[in-house]
Amino acid sequence: MPHVSKIYIYPIKSLDGMEVSQARVLHSGALEGDRQFAIFNEQGKYVNAKGYAKIHLLRSKFDLENKIVSLQIQGSDIEESFDLKSEIERLEVWLSDFFGFKIKLQKNLVTGFPDDTISPGPTIVSTATLKEVASWYKGLNEGDIRRRMRTTIEIDGVPAFWEDRLFSECGKVIDFKVGNLHFVGVNPCQRCIVPTRNPITGEIDANFQNIFINKRKQTLPLGVDKSRFNHFYKLTVNTRLASEEVGNQVIKIGDEVSLL
Repeated sequence: MPHVSKIYIYPIKSLDGMEVSQARVLHSGALEGDRQFAIFNEQGKYVNAKGYAKIHLLRSKFDLENKIVSLQIQGSDIEESFDLKSEIERLEVWLSDFFGFKIKLQKNLVTGFPDDTISPGPTIVSTATLKEVASWYKGLNEGDIRRRMRTTIEIDGVPAFWEDRLFSECGKVIDFKVGNLHFVGVNPCQRCIVPTRNPITGEIDANFQNIFINKRKQTLPLGVDKSRFNHFYKLTVNTRLASEEVGNQVIKIGDEVSLL
């Protein structure tokens, strides 16, 4: 039976994520605490992994209950902790020193800072998909692909690429439920440069994207709407709530996932 096997949130966009046993779904469809903060430069542009490979060198740990983030530069023994309620300015100074230019940290408690602002719901992938994609690369495992794809909800009890049934032709959505929450699947997620990099060192794998595109095309399940694939560098599914009125409920590990 399809069920939720893992839930991840990424409290600060582009930094390390954390696994949780449950997450509240906001009325916007976003998971509470996910991408709640984002890093910006003085021009108001994102400072994220797409544009700044150096960010991969930041290790982060979160204490969600006390709103504490602890940061450490890869290879350093020094860890600094910051209270996200009262020490934002000190955190901005630390990040500015790390990047070498002035940083501002912004917060959004309504939708967070998703890549897809039209569909800010959880991103969906199956555990079998991560295992299959890992098998395409020498030296990479399921956990490595998980860190590169940064998906929020993982489904088990299904075959690889099961999540591809959660989208249809452009302009149509697929209704499904996670526990008691009614979502719609919207589109396959177009991947960026981030999955091509080692998430710890930032080192780029020049062959990653070409291998991915070729293997994704070969393994696309029968019946999947190919019109959504103008290219095959796509994986995981973007979603949104069917209605904002059904938000403010909890998704937890073990929740059944069912197509409607």
